[in-house]
Amino acid sequence: MEVSHPDEQLAVKMGIEVTEWDPARVVGTMPVAGNRQPFGLLHGGANGVLAETIGSTAAYLNRVGDRRPVGLELSCTHHRSALSGLVTAVCTPASVGKTVGTFEIVITDDEGHRVCTAKLTCIYRDATPKA
Repeated sequence: MEVSHPDEQLAVKMGIEVTEWDPARVVGTMPVAGNRQPFGLLHGGANGVLAETIGSTAAYLNRVGDRRPVGLELSCTHHRSALSGLVTAVCTPASVGKTVGTFEIVITDDEGHRVCTAKLTCIYRDATPKA
């Protein structure tokens, strides 16, 4: 996958690393350090960025032909706080068609506790919109 402006990528700035690349399962990690809100907890928005990064990767891997996924909706349910270490996101496709794909992303802490459950819906377009 071609990446434009790699030094400006939010995932890079947040320390997100994709560790498994498979259409059926995409996994990534993100450090809590550097991604906290003012009270010392993992920022809920950071969960959203991790979920969309991993979910969009899964959407790309599940595309048909040269179509490109574009995020349409992201919802996150925050279950508990993460205070330190890494959080891990595991994304599995819920439904993938030629036009729309929906993906479930489960984020857990170092102890395996569920921190967040997210759902990402993407539409598949013939070309990526220009900025």
